[in-house]
Amino acid sequence: MEHIYKYIEEHATRESEAMSWVAKQTHIRTNHARMLSGSIQGELLRIIVQTSGAKRILELGTFTGYSAISLASALPEDGHLDTLELNDELEDLILEGFDRAGLSGKIALHIGDCKETLQRFRTEMGLTEGSTADSAMLYDIVYMDANKREYCEYYDLVFDMVRPGGLILADNVLWDGKVCQDPLPQDKQTLGIARFNDMVSSDPRVESVILPLRDGLNIIRKK
Repeated sequence: MEHIYKYIEEHATRESEAMSWVAKQTHIRTNHARMLSGSIQGELLRIIVQTSGAKRILELGTFTGYSAISLASALPEDGHLDTLELNDELEDLILEGFDRAGLSGKIALHIGDCKETLQRFRTEMGLTEGSTADSAMLYDIVYMDANKREYCEYYDLVFDMVRPGGLILADNVLWDGKVCQDPLPQDKQTLGIARFNDMVSSDPRVESVILPLRDGLNIIRKK
């Protein structure tokens, strides 16, 4: 499978200099380089944004900023991306990458707990129980790549923050194939992702498909 992935990588659009820099710095300055989206998924994200006409994007889990750059690079002039990251030690690396990509004006980095930040966003959008947000404040795309144990909670929090016809993209939904094992491994990450996949597939408000790209990408369209 690795040789197929290498072939695909060689025949995809090359990553930008800024993204190459982020990838290199991630390997040098962190111990979790495998968490990078990578050039193939990065290009897929960029094309999804470009073809969908998205103007407002929310990302859960910035890590070192590779996927945020991929997403934001396809936004129109008046587009904006909010990206949420828990680890404040990554802030300098993230912001330098955004600056190198010339995207600092389009991306807002929010450091803090993801669920707490989402609750704050919901309050700012006027999303209290039984209320709806101004359509101009809704997101066109939400990209989820944060704590796998909390995917179901993220889904509930962001659902009415997304416009009808908008997308929720969830990364790592195959979890190294663990979600397919029988019996299902009982670690919290696997259980969280398996529960999320079941939740999405049974939700009549959406249509979805899982792409077996890298560690699995669930593409969910809100009806």
